[in-house]
Amino acid sequence: MELVTGQIVYSKAGRDQKRCFVILRTEGDYVYLADGDLRRVESPKKKKIKHIMPTASRASAVLQKLNDGEEVTNSEVRKALAEYGKKGMNL
Repeated sequence: MELVTGQIVYSKAGRDQKRCFVILRTEGDYVYLADGDLRRVESPKKKKIKHIMPTASRASAVLQKLNDGEEVTNSEVRKALAEYGKKGMNL
């Protein structure tokens, strides 16, 4: 599965293992992730692609703002992850 901006992913390794994140940007073999809580938009987590598990879901509101070049807020990321949590899988 190809990783894209705005996609919801799970961490497979590290202290944040099994936490849910939104991809803010991709860069080679790395992605920059935020959850709006421990990993805020201002300082996203840089993580290797092999250490994340992608889902088929996307945070559409976050994706729209990123595509428009607008600032994404932590509350928007938290809201998108909460909506996914209601219908997504729980690890």
